[in-house]
Amino acid sequence: MRNRTLRDRDQSLRSSSPSRRALLGAATAVAGSGLLTACSGSGPGSGHAGHGSGSKTGSGPEGYVDPSGKEVAAAEKKRAGSGSVREVKLTATKTELDLGGRTVRSWAYGDQLPGREVRVTAGDTLALTLASHLPEATSLHWHGLALRNDMDGVPGLTQQAIKPGADFTYRFAVPHPGTYWFHPHSGTQQDRGLYAPLIVEDPKEPLEYDKEWVVVLDDWVDGVDGSTPDSVLAELSKGMGGHDMGGGHDMDGTDHGGRDTPKGPSRMMMGAKSDLLGGDAGDVAYPHYLVNGRTPDAPSSFKARPGDRIRLRIINAGGDTAFRVALGGHEMTVTHTDGFPVEHAKTDALLLGMGERYDVLVTAKDGVFPLTAAAEGKKAAALAVLRTGGGAAPGPAARPRELKGRLLTADKLRAAPSAALRARKPDRTIKIQLTGGMAKYDWAFDRKPYSPDQRHPVRAGERVRLVFANSTAMWHPVHLHGHTFTLANVADGPRKDTAVILPNGTLTVDFEADNPGLWMIHCHNVYHSEAGMMTVLGYRA
Repeated sequence: MRNRTLRDRDQSLRSSSPSRRALLGAATAVAGSGLLTACSGSGPGSGHAGHGSGSKTGSGPEGYVDPSGKEVAAAEKKRAGSGSVREVKLTATKTELDLGGRTVRSWAYGDQLPGREVRVTAGDTLALTLASHLPEATSLHWHGLALRNDMDGVPGLTQQAIKPGADFTYRFAVPHPGTYWFHPHSGTQQDRGLYAPLIVEDPKEPLEYDKEWVVVLDDWVDGVDGSTPDSVLAELSKGMGGHDMGGGHDMDGTDHGGRDTPKGPSRMMMGAKSDLLGGDAGDVAYPHYLVNGRTPDAPSSFKARPGDRIRLRIINAGGDTAFRVALGGHEMTVTHTDGFPVEHAKTDALLLGMGERYDVLVTAKDGVFPLTAAAEGKKAAALAVLRTGGGAAPGPAARPRELKGRLLTADKLRAAPSAALRARKPDRTIKIQLTGGMAKYDWAFDRKPYSPDQRHPVRAGERVRLVFANSTAMWHPVHLHGHTFTLANVADGPRKDTAVILPNGTLTVDFEADNPGLWMIHCHNVYHSEAGMMTVLGYRA
């Protein structure tokens, strides 16, 4: 096993400060199988050391494990390591954000976008206190982590929401190394500036690299010409006046039905198509696409030296956009997806659904190179710059040829031996149908809008198979909280917590029921989940 080298790594990444940034999700496309990979987290946690918000949620159906119950405490005791306790203070507040020559009013963690990275080591205990200065209740979900259930951050299920002026301490053992991120699980708040990367380092890191570049992708609407995520949801919720076009988007943009349109410009996406995504690319026409909080007109830049081996941790924090990512002039070697190692695979480009993460290695060439994240099907892109030498920076329109090169899909990846789920016949199969459309904007599972009392029962120790059938004309990134799964139809398939399901496709995944509690399953499209495409996986007591 090789030990990594960190020559010239930024001191900020090696600081002993417990406050570090958190990571976002990258996506995978599985051609011909009806699925892509993507993720979205939501899980409330009942709280330790919280002020102004209770540790209990309302009572639900009897016979299920309580998020604060003895089963959850016992599972946490097994995970607890001998590492340090990392204490972090975080403030959610209204603020101005500079997107690169354009300033917007939004909500964020502190005054930067993305929020300040949180970095810990596997085996540590993280104790993060979130103080809310927001005008409405909030929460904090740890996307991709198999943590204790009462810290998962889903109001009304695992914790009470954090009220304005209150604070709440999330405290839990961090079991697995990898690239993760955190964001609210409250309304459309994630589609503001409330997100940050969470990096969990491996105390026995096998990779060799000289520098590390955390890359957070986002689609941006908040504060632009009066738009907010809430106004976007209000517009989408008016639907297409019954003209569903088979569940897709009405192409002429007509406001059928005479409904009032929310104030500000229309943000409903019209005519964006992607063969890779099986049709419609998304619901929202975002005015900006960002890498690390910057627009292509004033991109963020990462400096290295020719020959440096760079680890990129790529996270899709977007609300409604899949990104196709490539680094001009470079081949990427994929090492991890959704935090877990895979057998190394080379590619030119990656497709990241909302909530997904990929780790890749590149060997830097000499010059200035565009890292382009094309908004799949939306005819726009985000941009960052890798600089190892002199030369002019690439312009906003830079589209490296690698974007149209080899595109690695999840079905081509294999889990590393340390991450492979052992073969086992499922003890239980749960079938879930994805339903709804643009006409009524009634996205749901099994035609039932979300209710925390509607639960799919499992028991601890079972191997569970989830079969998702997408009967809609849209693609959906589906995320499972508190667990990782493997693709059931792929031998030694990669470990994931999010997967994109294509229109009229089926996704079958297996996971170990080894983390008791009440866990969300939902679409990681912010607007689909808020419309009702969420449900609960509940462990029986």
